[in-house]
Amino acid sequence: MTEPLVLIPGLSCDASLYAPQCPALAPGRPILVAQHDQDESLAGLVARLLAVAPARFALCGLSMGGYAAFEVMRQAPERVTRLALLDTSAKPATPETNAPREQMIALAERGAFDNVTTLLWQKLVAPDRLADEPLRLSVRAMAERIGAGGFVRQQRAIMGRPDSRPGLAAIKVPTLVLVGEEDLITPPAEAHEISSGIGAPARLVTIPGCGHLSTLEQPDRVTRELLAWLA
Repeated sequence: MTEPLVLIPGLSCDASLYAPQCPALAPGRPILVAQHDQDESLAGLVARLLAVAPARFALCGLSMGGYAAFEVMRQAPERVTRLALLDTSAKPATPETNAPREQMIALAERGAFDNVTTLLWQKLVAPDRLADEPLRLSVRAMAERIGAGGFVRQQRAIMGRPDSRPGLAAIKVPTLVLVGEEDLITPPAEAHEISSGIGAPARLVTIPGCGHLSTLEQPDRVTRELLAWLA
């Protein structure tokens, strides 16, 4: 049996975010997908995760999942054997980044969650995938399963995230930092900042023709990179 793998999805996403990868990653390996829509803080989210996670595990997070992964590294770094950070940022929340989140929370709370998912779609994928209807419907289905209440809790958690950059040098496990070349939400410069700051050797991978949802937009390439990371 190989080391367990913990996956943390992004905002308004669930286990389906990693569905293309799991068939290749799962043989001989327990996989746990974190529940990340019940808490209004990253600290609470991670405490919930650590209570059910294996004693030691490989950890992968995309976007909000990356923010939570940094919190895991603050709370229990000794439990993480290797780390994958996909389409995420180590920067803290700021009034400027929180303002649009407050607007989306307001929409969700007054019953316009459909509008929120429509607005988010415009930034989630590479421009040439915006007309990809099966992909759009898959992303929308995840958001509907998370629901407006889960979305608001996730946004609150994201808006309270601290600056993870001071802790990068303390990360000493094998690390993959992966980003879509056309990611508008957490662009390649932020991935470079993470990889260059990590204390252990970190592998930086930039995927052409890919936006923020790399696991769904370029699933085969992401699967290959995760398999290499786990190996």
